[in-house]
Amino acid sequence: MTLKLERPIIFFDIESTGLNVAHDRIVELSYIKLLPSGEEQRRTLRLNPTIPISAEASAVNGITNEMVAQCPTFSDMSDELYQVFAHCDLAGFNSNKYDVPLLVEEFIRAGINFDTSTIRLVDVQNIYHKLEQRNLTAAYRFYCHKELTDAHTAMADTEATYEVLKAQLDKYDELQPTVEFLSKFSQQQENVDLAGRLIMVDGYEVINFGKYKGQRACDVLRRDYGYFSWIQQGDFTQDTKRCFMQIKLKYSL
Repeated sequence: MTLKLERPIIFFDIESTGLNVAHDRIVELSYIKLLPSGEEQRRTLRLNPTIPISAEASAVNGITNEMVAQCPTFSDMSDELYQVFAHCDLAGFNSNKYDVPLLVEEFIRAGINFDTSTIRLVDVQNIYHKLEQRNLTAAYRFYCHKELTDAHTAMADTEATYEVLKAQLDKYDELQPTVEFLSKFSQQQENVDLAGRLIMVDGYEVINFGKYKGQRACDVLRRDYGYFSWIQQGDFTQDTKRCFMQIKLKYSL
């Protein structure tokens, strides 16, 4: 079964300097852009992250500091990448928690407001976990009956993710081949920020971590004057900080 597209969707995967979305940087980005016409555009970019790649990350993705030293930075490529990604739906494996937030952070650092509020996010891992409970290598074996070689290289993971979703559409009658359905199905909760620090519950932004978990953000900001400053100065993504700012303005706090 093929996807029914109303607008382009980009399957993508990121290799980075580490796992901290707020501070780490992209070193490799691969994408497959599917157009409603059926055309596919594929590309892999190596990027100079401007910070050291951790030994742990290099051990997984095989990319060293020397390999990217002469590559362009994300900032160098930001305008071109924005033209590629803008107004497209996005899909990946664990992308809602990792790849999309990291991509947005890189755009923010480059001075570009990459707004995800109007696009749909399809996380193939969430679909998989809801229906089978495995990782990408096992998903590829289960759905595609093939072994995933070159795992943790961006294009191999991107290709596998795309193939797994197509196989999921063929296997499960309850899945509909529209991005709107898949985006909703692959969400585990309704996030306000990409990192899921804030979620929507009964029409209110609710804090989803720490000592105030489960409480409405507006109530917390109203009674704990220092909490907002702690968020803005803390180890949170710029997207999360921006969402708290929007709540503060929304409720005139």
